[in-house]
Amino acid sequence: MKYTDLEKLRSRLPRHPNIMSKSRYLNAAVLIPLVDLDREYHFLFQKRAAHIRQGGEVSFPGGEFEPDNDQSCREAALREAEEELGISRDKIHIQGRLDTFISPRGVTVDSFIATVDLISLEELAPDTNEVERLFLLPVSFFETHPACEYELELEIKPWCKSKDNKGFEHLPVDALGLPPRYKKPWPGLAHRVLVYQTPEEIVWGLTAELVNEVVTLVHQDQKAQI
Repeated sequence: MKYTDLEKLRSRLPRHPNIMSKSRYLNAAVLIPLVDLDREYHFLFQKRAAHIRQGGEVSFPGGEFEPDNDQSCREAALREAEEELGISRDKIHIQGRLDTFISPRGVTVDSFIATVDLISLEELAPDTNEVERLFLLPVSFFETHPACEYELELEIKPWCKSKDNKGFEHLPVDALGLPPRYKKPWPGLAHRVLVYQTPEEIVWGLTAELVNEVVTLVHQDQKAQI
């Protein structure tokens, strides 16, 4: 590499580091709606319709970033919220965003916190093909009822078995001359799973992580003083 190449490299380094090769992941966008009822903010949750992916589970509105339709993850989150909640975009006010979450399954999630102009859930017209029901829970509930924490053990395998029980090597260890130990499954990082027991539904997984992050940020100054 020549000196001029180093200058070229330096000029192209990201000013604000992001996620390397983000396009290789499945990129999702989520809106975290906050509704002011009697001067107290509530999370607006939706229970997913039974027949869709992750049916019957609680989530915030969101979905996959579509490069052909979305100029940004922010736009994707707004589009999904409009479609799923049945609400006009002018009633949604983005307040900011959380850090990008990366799941152990290779999904990146960019989430945006928004206040929503809403007096009653009856004002919404949710897409019944995707949403079974909507419900509200005060943020204060999660401040006083911490999540239960569980752990999943992850494993990385360089091979798999097909439906007809035939083996397939993803990584040809012998052919590449790699150490033989990589022919066997090797452990990945343990994955935390948060679960909130609420009066409405179980809130867990990614949604629980987002709720927990919001609550943590609200009380960050208090924890720093302890």
